[in-house]
Amino acid sequence: MKPRAAFFGSIHGTLNHLLVGDRIWIARLEHKPNPKITLDQVLYGDLVALRVARQAEDDHLINLVGGIAERSLDQPLAYANTAGQRHQTPLRMVLAHLFNHQTHHRGQAHGLLSQTGIAPPSLDLIVYLRQSAAVPA
Repeated sequence: MKPRAAFFGSIHGTLNHLLVGDRIWIARLEHKPNPKITLDQVLYGDLVALRVARQAEDDHLINLVGGIAERSLDQPLAYANTAGQRHQTPLRMVLAHLFNHQTHHRGQAHGLLSQTGIAPPSLDLIVYLRQSAAVPA
């Protein structure tokens, strides 16, 4: 919660923004209106509630993306941005943006965490794969 020199003001603010962005894009993927939230809105004021919500959103996203047929990836997704402007973007590019957005802000949170007394976890994909036994050591 400590204020930090970051776009969303703190580690907590950055993690809330990630959840906000995911909720907006998931709504679009489900052909629903954008949720009535702002990009800097703090959805959860404490870390426990935020962690529970994050896990639920990750599970939702995994299920949603897992159900997308490969033939749909080049089809345009029609949506309105948060300013109400209408756009159409190929679904594969929307998914690339969604996951790139997550990577960008998770990297920011990692950098902010490294400024604390808590050592941040490794973000190297190869380290993750080895730890999860997906790749032999």
